Amino acid sequence: MSRRTEELMGTCVSIEVLRDDGPAIDRAFAWFRSVEACCSRFAEDSELAGLARRVGEPVAVSPTLFEAVRFALEVARETDGAFDPTVGAVMHERGFDREYSTGARSPIHSVVDSSIDRASFRDVRLEARTRTITLERPLRLDLGAVAKGLAVDLAARELQHLKDFAIDAGGDVYLGGVNGSGQPWSVGVRHPVLYDQLIATVHVSDRAVCTSGNYERRHPDDPTALHIVDPRGERDVSRVASVTVIAASTMLADALATAAFVLGPGDGLTLLERLEVEGCIITADMTRHVTAGWPA
Repeated sequence: MSRRTEELMGTCVSIEVLRDDGPAIDRAFAWFRSVEACCSRFAEDSELAGLARRVGEPVAVSPTLFEAVRFALEVARETDGAFDPTVGAVMHERGFDREYSTGARSPIHSVVDSSIDRASFRDVRLEARTRTITLERPLRLDLGAVAKGLAVDLAARELQHLKDFAIDAGGDVYLGGVNGSGQPWSVGVRHPVLYDQLIATVHVSDRAVCTSGNYERRHPDDPTALHIVDPRGERDVSRVASVTVIAASTMLADALATAAFVLGPGDGLTLLERLEVEGCIITADMTRHVTAGWPA
């Protein structure tokens, strides 16, 4: 068994494999650096930062950035804007303009326009044939809810031939095959209030498990500020404490955990059931709401 850990994408990324393959693990870690170079809103030279500076024109982008934006827009349409990658302006205004682990400030704050407050996912146009993205108006894309999941999925693809492996990127987890005992992997779901305890444990194989909670990212100056917001400005999301989603891909599980958090236990569970993934929504009073097939 081999286990390696690196600090990437603002979090601690760990890869554990039962059958060692150094080159494959190197390639898996390389995907995190590649996705970060494309999708970071905190790096001046990221591809995303470059896109933000070219409002109103079709910009040819890499397959990685195109896929991240395409997927984010698809989830936005599925949720009617409860999930919206153009929430970057709101996050900036709320003070979440710094990379969590390094404190680096987002350079995209230089994009200023009165229309930015009215921007939504409908103001982003994709053209698959030319692989271009057009920002119809000044806006700030925040791909934080899909980029890390995409990196995990690309890393998992590099490890598929090993069959049995685990990738954990700060709570975005993909489990391939079985653990060292030949059993499905065990994943603990952190208690949203009692941080040293688990509120649930699930056992999965060839699945992703992602949890969204407002305890994950603290405002540098205001510990009461919540980093998950309703992009539509319609609801107070503090009624939900955490959402855990189990899905076939990490990018899907990560995005839907955020969307269900915003939607709340009723509409959130409806969304997860409709998209045929499993989920557990913990409300602020610690009431558990689960999909019919939740395995714990």
